[in-house]
Amino acid sequence: MIGNLPVAAIDTALVVKVLEPIWTTKTETASRLRGRIESVLDWATTSGYRQGENPARWRGHLDNLLPKPSRVQTVEHHAALPFAEIGPFMAELRKREGLGARALELAILTAARSGEVRGATWGEFDLNLAYWTIPAERMKADKEHRIPLSDAAMALLKALPTGESTALLFPSSKGTQLSDMTLGAVIKRMGLDVTAHGFRSTFRDWAGEKTNYPREVCEHALAHQLKDKAEAAYARGSQFEKRRALMQDWARYCERGEDRKVLELVKVA
Repeated sequence: MIGNLPVAAIDTALVVKVLEPIWTTKTETASRLRGRIESVLDWATTSGYRQGENPARWRGHLDNLLPKPSRVQTVEHHAALPFAEIGPFMAELRKREGLGARALELAILTAARSGEVRGATWGEFDLNLAYWTIPAERMKADKEHRIPLSDAAMALLKALPTGESTALLFPSSKGTQLSDMTLGAVIKRMGLDVTAHGFRSTFRDWAGEKTNYPREVCEHALAHQLKDKAEAAYARGSQFEKRRALMQDWARYCERGEDRKVLELVKVA
């Protein structure tokens, strides 16, 4: 629609025409597109290819014409495993070979997103101090996130092969990142109708219902930004040592044997 137009010809009406069809149905994509258009037009103005205000800017401009993304964006719920079943699931997962299974295991133990795990490099890990630092450019919120590693996560990492051909923890056969479908394929082969991302919900449900850790500690563990400004100001730190204890407790819970016995009894009945 605007690809062949000179940048000087792009105005507010045209930007709105591009965004409106997807603003309420694909809100996150539309919001990113608006930001990209704004960046391109800012560059064009600085470079002398256009003049005047940027028609794609949000504050004081498009926010008067389009609803706020938070009001129209639908929340995507990912199918999650009930936390009471995580013990038997992890036992079965550890029997499976392949880097996809190990990547899923690390994602569960660290409550990290699939993309964060698939893109993980050895340089992000401090195995002496047992933590993983994910740089801002690989985080959804564009903010560095440091994850304390449980004993189980450390054991997993130390058992991984370390090749010289790539810095990735979990390289594909071509030495590139694993596909975003790899972790889901592992789950599918195990016969479950859940998603890799859903294990973050499994972790959060367990933390909320089975522990006494403060809410802000649990939210920091998921790298969530606290919405309440007063709460965010109070929890200005990363709660790192408390999160270390939380992740250690989560790893222990993932190895519980009694859950397996309960499930087997249910199946027999």
